[in-house]
Amino acid sequence: MMSSDTAAARDAAGGASARLLKLFEAHRLTPTQRRIAHCLVRKAAEAPFLSSVEVAELAGVSQPSVTRFAVALGFDGYPALRRHLREVAPAPAEREAAAYNEYQQAVHAEIENLRHLAELLADPEPVARAGTLLAGSRPLPVLGLRAAGAQARGFAYFAAKVHPDVRLLDEGGSMLADRIDGAVRAGATALLCFALPRHPREVVDTLAYARQAGLTVVTVADSAFAPVAAHSDLLLPAAVGTGLAFDTACAPMLLGRVLLESICDALPDAQSRLEAFDTQATTRALFAE
Repeated sequence: MMSSDTAAARDAAGGASARLLKLFEAHRLTPTQRRIAHCLVRKAAEAPFLSSVEVAELAGVSQPSVTRFAVALGFDGYPALRRHLREVAPAPAEREAAAYNEYQQAVHAEIENLRHLAELLADPEPVARAGTLLAGSRPLPVLGLRAAGAQARGFAYFAAKVHPDVRLLDEGGSMLADRIDGAVRAGATALLCFALPRHPREVVDTLAYARQAGLTVVTVADSAFAPVAAHSDLLLPAAVGTGLAFDTACAPMLLGRVLLESICDALPDAQSRLEAFDTQATTRALFAE
């Protein structure tokens, strides 16, 4: 059973990350500043005790960039920002209480990601708007390359049960632009992208191309500061877990399912399509009972 001290540490750490994210999302940041912000959100517990040089090293930027980042947020300099970070950080005793092993830490990090996603979904308007845009696009291209390919394939598999024309774009190369053009010629008005780190340059370029072609881009990304943000009309953030050798993406997957629910709400014949599929599946004995 989880102790009260451990639960408090978990809630404090998650709350600090959430407050930092809200602080950073309230400002228009440059790509370099978004990189610093993403680093601080990921290191929310340690960030208040890092020097500007240490933050620069962690983010892979220059020390003056960290200072300019603090000023862009409205602080006099990095020391003032660090004082603010200390106000939202969990206390040292609480951090010590969270003595999980590395596997437990990874699980609890994902729990915090889901908790933060739940907080974001308290305002359902962005997801509802995304569902309306995606439901109205015929066809509906769904893009996801490399690490995000699994998210795109899973979404496309279920979306095809209710949407009449879903086109999965999970392979890169020169044909990608051709497939975007083909979707536009067929009547597509929107594109859904799943974008996860490390972000392939090809995804950024493809989103830029899609917008130039007239598509409205809805993106599920690991952060509002992701490189794809500049080429997205509507970005829905869902953090990934970074505690293991390979990132974990429970929150982006769940957000994809939430989007599917929103699409179903926007499609008047979604229920009849699902019932028709169930009837066919029973007739064809598709699933073992």
